[in-house]
Amino acid sequence: MAYLNANIPPIYCKIRREYLYDLKKNKGQSSDCVIFGLASISGRAILFHCMLPNGAVFYRLPISAFFQKEFERHQVPDMRVDELQLWNCFSYWPSVHRFDWLAGIKGKYLGLDKKFYHGEYLFTIDWGHPDVNILDVEHSEIPQEHKCAHILALTNGNYAAQPNNRLLWHINSYTTDDSWPDYKVQTTYWDAEDSGLVTEDSDKMFYDIEEKVKAEDNTYE
Repeated sequence: MAYLNANIPPIYCKIRREYLYDLKKNKGQSSDCVIFGLASISGRAILFHCMLPNGAVFYRLPISAFFQKEFERHQVPDMRVDELQLWNCFSYWPSVHRFDWLAGIKGKYLGLDKKFYHGEYLFTIDWGHPDVNILDVEHSEIPQEHKCAHILALTNGNYAAQPNNRLLWHINSYTTDDSWPDYKVQTTYWDAEDSGLVTEDSDKMFYDIEEKVKAEDNTYE
């Protein structure tokens, strides 16, 4: 798992040029670029790193700075960061993965305006806390708080980063139910070893497993 910075599958796209000038000028203009990495700062939006055709590398821009290369600037609506990414980064430790099952799959997410935005899966960002020697003050490993960010190339030309509970995917041969789910948030900490079992105290390779004796106070003797 990376710390702070992580590689991503390169995205050849365009950048809104005002983001190269601290939003102070060149609004309405665009340049080609390649997004090649990201920075994950807890409590901030996902920040992307890109290279420009002149060789300059520009760090830490939000997903709202970019749009797809197949579009002209006037064809793509300007959307705020919070319209494209629902949650900030959950820790300084991002994991970037491209799930084969989702590769090339189309999906839709429910935006803040209660409208659906359609797009195609690119890759997924998830977060954890791998260092037990550092105090964990984040939410990445709390079951009911955890969120990932699926990166989408939207049909309107923008990119988005959305969690599982705002997304529905479409596979022609499988997703036949078009209803909005009413599932509940998971709050359980799953533990395969919290079952009251104890292994045989011996040097056997194929040791026996026995159930512990439970005391009256529901603790194990």
